[in-house]
Parts: sequence; C-alpha cells; structure tokens
Amino acid sequence: MSEIFATTGTITAIATAVVPQQGSVGIVRVSGSEAMKIAETIFHTPGNQVWETHRILYGYIRHPQTKQTVDEALLLIMKAPRSYTREDVVEFHCHGGIMAVQQVLQLCLENGARLAQPGEFTLRAFLNGRLDLTQAESIKDLVGAKSPQAAQAALAGIQGKLAVSIGKLRAQCLDVLAEIEARIDFEDDLPPLDCDGILVQIENFIAEIAKLLATANKGEMLRSGLRVAIVGRPNVGKSSLLNAWSRTDKAIVTNLPGTTRDVVESQLVVGGIPVQVLDTAGIRDTEDQVEKIGVERSEGAAKAADLILFTIDASVGWTDADGEIYDRIKHRPVILVANKIDLLPENEIINLESQIQESHSRVMTAAAQNQGIDALEAAILEKIGLGKLQAADLDIAINQRQAAALVRAKKSLEQVQITAQQHLAFDFWSIDLRGAIQALGEITGDEVTESVLDRIFSKFCIGK
Repeated sequence: MSEIFATTGTITAIATAVVPQQGSVGIVRVSGSEAMKIAETIFHTPGNQVWETHRILYGYIRHPQTKQTVDEALLLIMKAPRSYTREDVVEFHCHGGIMAVQQVLQLCLENGARLAQPGEFTLRAFLNGRLDLTQAESIKDLVGAKSPQAAQAALAGIQGKLAVSIGKLRAQCLDVLAEIEARIDFEDDLPPLDCDGILVQIENFIAEIAKLLATANKGEMLRSGLRVAIVGRPNVGKSSLLNAWSRTDKAIVTNLPGTTRDVVESQLVVGGIPVQVLDTAGIRDTEDQVEKIGVERSEGAAKAADLILFTIDASVGWTDADGEIYDRIKHRPVILVANKIDLLPENEIINLESQIQESHSRVMTAAAQNQGIDALEAAILEKIGLGKLQAADLDIAINQRQAAALVRAKKSLEQVQITAQQHLAFDFWSIDLRGAIQALGEITGDEVTESVLDRIFSKFCIGK
C-alpha cells in the first residue's frame, strides 16, 4: 500500500509558508485521535479558559519535561466531526519565521504525532466524506491560483458545482441502467423497454458531457497559464515590449544590439489567464560566447513556449534576418508584432500582410510609448481561443484527469448507441452503460483506485 494511504494515527505539519525572519504568524496543524492529548501536554493556558470545541485559547507552548517555554501562542480547537478532516483537529498559531514553528512541530512529533504526507489532511477529509474528489482537487487549485479568475474557478469547484453536475449525470445513468437490468432479470413481468426513449436520454447524456469537456481548455489555461516568448533579431524592441507590458523595468533597454544576454521572465495576467512572458536574447550569428549562449537559450524558450510574439522593427521593415528567424518558428503559434511604429508617419507604416502568412495575427505597437498593449492582449486571447473570462464562465473548468474520465464516459455511451443500432441484447447495453457510470464515478471519487488517489494527493503541499 502506498505511503499516502497510511492514514492511521495522528498527523501534524506546518500549515503556513515559512520564510526566514518574515511572516507574523505560523500555524502548526494536528489531526487525529491524539490531537487533543498533544495539545493538553504542550499548551498551558493561564486563568480559567474553557477547553471546548471551536474556541481559541491563549497561552504558552512548553516542553513537557524541561518546562521551557517555546512560544507564546493561540490554540484553536476543532473537535470531530466539525473540522476539516472530520477528526479532532488543533492548530497552534505561533509567531512567524522558522524557529518557533519548527520547535512546535518537533514537540508535536515527540508527543505522539507523525509528520503528515503531502495532501494527507485533505485526503482524510475525502476519505471521511467531508469532500468529494472534485472539491479536493479544487482546494489544491485555490492554493496555487495565479489569477483572481483562477481562484474564482477553484472556489466554484470547492462549492461543489462540478460535483453536482457529475453527480446528477451519474444518477441519471444509474436510473437508465436499472431500467435495462430490470428487463434482463424480469422480462416477462415488466412492460417492454422504451428503447427510443432510452436512446434519447443517452443522446442527452452525451451532449451534457460534451459541454463539460468544452471547459477543459479554459481550465488548463487557468491552472497552468500560458508561456509566451518574445522572439526576434537584436534591437527590435523586445525588452521595451516586455517593460511596457509588465509596467516594470525588468529588462535593460539600450540602443546597442545584443544587450539582452539571457531570458528575462515576467508574470502577468491577461484576460484572467496567467501568462509567463519570456524576453529572449536577439537571435543572430555571433562570435561572442556569452551572447551565443543567450541565443541558444532564446531558441530553447521559443520551442517550449505556447505562443511566440515574433517582433520586428516596423521602421526598418521585413529583413532577410527576420525571414531566417521566421522560417524556424513559422510552424508554431505565432503573433507578428510590428514594433516602433512611432518612428514612422502614419501613412508610411509598412503593410506586412504580403510578407507573412495570413494565418498569423498581426499587431502594431510602439512599446517605448506604451502603445498597442491592449491590442496585443486581445490578439493573444483570440489566438488561444479564449475571450476575457467573465464570472459566469468560471462555474466549471475541468482538469486533465476529469477530462480523461469524461472522454471515457462519452465513448461508453456512444458504444451503447452502436449496440442499440446493431440490435444486440440488453446485456451488452448494460456493459457499456456501467463503463460510463464507472468513469463518472472516478471524477467525484465514488469509484476510485488507490493509484489515482496517490497521484492526486501527492501533488499537494505538506500541511494541506
């Protein structure tokens, strides 16, 4: 059995990020049957404070043998089942930093707890019926959210909006299965099965799954974000574009070609989508060993990017060097950025449509003047097939695991349709319908394997 399933005993972990000499509060969480005993052993309260559930006590954390005070702290008590894990849970709210929380954690370990595995608190919440699997995954997404929209989508998942949709669909499939299996077992005692009506329901199930699958791209973008590389020859304004877009001076800007020697990163949010922008060194042949390394990294960044902003100098126009770079990237998703249009009279802005494939978007910018950034962001959202995300769009955004299960469910239901067209016995209908029900159950955790849970919860942080 995997370590993640060693869910017996009392567990503890630091539940907050710990930064040396920073942070005002650090929390050590304990969950399990020994949680209260551990708290009573190491936490001392002055006065006549009442130790009861959902109260916060003030006191001192002390070593039970040496009586040395470790920290002045608060103790939060949450007795089962009214806790995150549905077990007895206590939290020590200590002073922030490293030393205090680590000493408190060590005292918990010395007095009966073991260190929690990644995600084990949430795993216990799932196994104890407080959360379904979609809610558990949404908790992880909320912790790692990189934009307000990503956080909102995760919160909708925690509130069970995906679980309700999947649960309803699975229940309807079970009702249909019951109708079919009743005809298999008691054919002589029941009226004939309304096959046409059953097939209409199956068609509706497939349509509902298709709607859910349509949110997969949005969900992946919200969680993982988009990796965008600014690529072009030297001195076309790539660094200026990054600075204007990020509203910072991250990249050094000079009139000298080859100023950027390494990949410079910036984290942005575009239309609700987290975007990692990579300003790359100008691509050209060079004998400078440092610049040569920068060029190699630029080419590597372009290969790894989801989208390339191929930047040229509009005041110079399309050059042979631009063409050589374009030939290396033209098979990738590309937006052409014609920069420095402020250096030309309006009637002389070069028309590039005949010099690059029409399938690629084109944006005119003057990065040094902060012009064209809105148009660039609109072009990016159009290129990836997502407009600006509104609140109504964020109720359901499935992840890759959920999408894979939905694809299996859809294929099983489509097989039911094929079975019906071939006039096969109801036994064959039930086999494929059971496959759809199982796949839907894997999404919510009604039917889930140990390996799936291991894979999901091992990606959580320790303490959650």
